[in-house]
Amino acid sequence: MLPPELIRTIRRIEIRTRHLVNDSFAGEYQAIFKGRGMEFDEVRQYQPGDEVRTIDWNVTARMGEPFVKRYVEERELTVMLAFDASASGHFGTAGRLKREIAAELGAVLAFSAISNNDKVGLLAFTDRIELHIPPRKGRRHVLRLIRDLLAFEPTGRGTDVALALDRLNHVLKRRAIIFLISDFLVPIPGGYEQALLVTNRRHDLVAVSLTDPREITWPAVGLVALEDAETGAQLWVDSGDSGWREAFARQAAARQAARDAVLTRAQVDRIDVTVGQDYVGPLLAFFEMRARRWRR
Repeated sequence: MLPPELIRTIRRIEIRTRHLVNDSFAGEYQAIFKGRGMEFDEVRQYQPGDEVRTIDWNVTARMGEPFVKRYVEERELTVMLAFDASASGHFGTAGRLKREIAAELGAVLAFSAISNNDKVGLLAFTDRIELHIPPRKGRRHVLRLIRDLLAFEPTGRGTDVALALDRLNHVLKRRAIIFLISDFLVPIPGGYEQALLVTNRRHDLVAVSLTDPREITWPAVGLVALEDAETGAQLWVDSGDSGWREAFARQAAARQAARDAVLTRAQVDRIDVTVGQDYVGPLLAFFEMRARRWRR
């Protein structure tokens, strides 16, 4: 039995995200995410007007008359949500936790997928693989994904992006769309660069980056105790010290620049979402960017 509060949260997310999908995202999703191309259907006798390039020369040689290969468009896609469930997701200073925003983003993407008859699955990870739900279709399946995004309790606390991508490369036998939803708070961003390169060659990988405003700048509120959610390390700081605030902002900017450089080198598209701000704009901007790329 689920707690009543969790049921209300799941219902609220379903209503909001399905409304957004129906009004804003379903058409854009279908326009920019194509099927796997043309799949072989059958071999039939050559007819006047058929493309010479489609002739199956092996069958033609055996039968003594020309035969051509026939293809049909394969539309169905597989979408995987790679969800960072590390302890830093339980941070939030703008009225929402990063994990809650991540769950809502996952719901938008999942409902967009099933609205186009695609399958959607989930891989939740920390510094280990926490949860793997194989791709399926349907509303009930998406509601299960939302429940697990919100409610399951991971055993790990850290973040291992490379481990998650390696697992997906192992379990996904055909090309898929992978949304990597994370705050990318890792000690060495370059540590997962090779995994990004490999995954983006095999699949369509999109990074969804979550940031809380207090991870970028800090107000002058006096003496504050800070704790690293993933390591447990604690530190007292004087936020009234302008020198400390400036150093904090520089370190945050350097961390984001390092992340962006890794994603750029791997040619991975990025959606930047700030907690406390509407994520509709960044999602629509991503869809529009992809649409322009398809038109070229």
